[in-house]
Amino acid sequence: MSELVTGEAVALELQPARLPSRALAVLLDLTVVLVAYVAVSVALLTATASLDEAARTAVSIATFLLVLVGGPIAVETLSHGRSLGKAACGLRVVRDDGGPIRFRHALVRGAFGVVEILLTAGVVACVASLVSARGRRLGDVFAGTLVVRERVPAARVGFVPPPPPWLAGRFSGLDLSAVPEGLWLAVRQYLGRMNQLDPQVGHAMAERLAGDLAERTGAAVPTGVPPAAFLAAVVQERQVREARRTFGGGPVAGQGAAWPVGPSAGSAGPPVERRGVGADAVVSVERPSGEGPATGFVPPA
Repeated sequence: MSELVTGEAVALELQPARLPSRALAVLLDLTVVLVAYVAVSVALLTATASLDEAARTAVSIATFLLVLVGGPIAVETLSHGRSLGKAACGLRVVRDDGGPIRFRHALVRGAFGVVEILLTAGVVACVASLVSARGRRLGDVFAGTLVVRERVPAARVGFVPPPPPWLAGRFSGLDLSAVPEGLWLAVRQYLGRMNQLDPQVGHAMAERLAGDLAERTGAAVPTGVPPAAFLAAVVQERQVREARRTFGGGPVAGQGAAWPVGPSAGSAGPPVERRGVGADAVVSVERPSGEGPATGFVPPA
């Protein structure tokens, strides 16, 4: 099985999609696009019946470019690489480093797709995908993208370490609705394997993922918070919200209710006093309001 390896030599364990699943996804997408193209063409042909031949030809060319070329580009850009066919087959288009694609990536893929898929009935795309070690067609090569499988076995996702106690609950106000599943998977893969990485490589990877996550949530990484800690805290916040949706609105283990809200940006965190050793350790955090310390369980290191 091939893994997705970033420029920093970090294996994210995202599985590249192979030709059969990609072909099925393209077939579904083409079916939808062709149906839309025929419907729009018939409507425009009726509306422009009174025009001359040159005008009808111009309308036909514009319809071809807007529907068959511009449509897939717009869908991939807005869905961050997850068209209708890819969603049905559990696939997604990502950058070579595992991040979400942008308009320029979708534009290059769409432009090459006209030749690879539409004009040659998919022959060029199939040959390129069979030759490529990761099943990429020419559009993927020039755009710097890769089609990966989103549906991976749950057992492959390693243990995600919890964030520092003083960060728990600090990001409860973040809007996580715009974060794509592909980015969540990349963050979880990194957190599960960050202790196995070279410190310099791991820090660079954490900064990149934290930047992508901050861009999707609309909130910058707080000053003084390490990127890895920020990623762990946001992942924990997502888990807390999912647990609340599943089990109701009561307290959830790991939620920051037992901890004071984290310090302001730039500070090193609240004063912490530890009592005990290992799994029996208890932490005492001094509350800013002077109400006395609050204690909570600290997982063993």
